Amino acid sequence: QVQLVESGGGLVQAGGSLTLSCAASGSRFGIGTMGWFRQAPGNKRALVATITRGGSANYADSVKDRFAISRDNAKNTVYLQMNSLKPEDTGFYYCNAIDALGNFWGKGTLVTVSS
Repeated sequence: QVQLVESGGGLVQAGGSLTLSCAASGSRFGIGTMGWFRQAPGNKRALVATITRGGSANYADSVKDRFAISRDNAKNTVYLQMNSLKPEDTGFYYCNAIDALGNFWGKGTLVTVSS
């Protein structure tokens, strides 16, 4: 069973920056693709960005050129650098990781962007 622990959320003004971190533990087979998803009140959980073990990244159109995902395979940690934040970026951000046994989620960290 993979455990994911997110950190780094908080309150920031529009135009500001935040960095989220997610540390994975408990995988016996190695972590594959990791990513971030977000869920705003009343909305479904949606992709923000994913990154493969080899470093190939994929972004939602709404965050391209503002957010950057990276990972440290030695630490089983994924990061999300968020710049030029907008009020519509507000929501719970969930870390996701895939290994041979399944698809795992963190409990989420809240990001609030004030206008």
